[in-house]
Amino acid sequence: MFLKALKDKFKYKSGLKYLKQQIESPPEAVVRKNGITSIAVIVDLDKFDNAELFYEFVEDFKLRPNAVKIIGYKNYYDKNSPYATPVFSDKDLGWNGDIENSYALEFLSREYDMLVNYYTQENLMLQLMTVKTRARINVGFAEIDERHNDLILETPYEDFKTFKKELKKYLKVLGEIDV
Repeated sequence: MFLKALKDKFKYKSGLKYLKQQIESPPEAVVRKNGITSIAVIVDLDKFDNAELFYEFVEDFKLRPNAVKIIGYKNYYDKNSPYATPVFSDKDLGWNGDIENSYALEFLSREYDMLVNYYTQENLMLQLMTVKTRARINVGFAEIDERHNDLILETPYEDFKTFKKELKKYLKVLGEIDV
């Protein structure tokens, strides 16, 4: 028991070190043409449990039905319980910032036009997923380190409708959508 706790502590420290290195180094540029055709969403399911709302992006941005990929974070989850959204947690942290979760690895294997970081509290696992996801535009909230996001929206976290409206407005201004 003691050794497991010690091991987890060292994994956490190595994850923090990796995160700091990734934030301080310039991000790898994702070369994709302008326009939104694929969206990735990282959501904190402990604070916002209605992840299915993000599928509204398909209709709002006139995307293909499978253009939105969502992964959720839960502080603790039971592997035997069914979740509507693929989930990862703190226990999926490996050495040097690696994430040892098949859903997360599949999510990270793709490139996206836009990444929505739908969380407002600093959390190592959420931030690791953010820095590891390859996306042209990162969108998130002001409460998180601004180096994670290109577009920062100051909307109430619980008010998804306002978030979606503001996101649409700014994407139109940036010339990413014609809607």
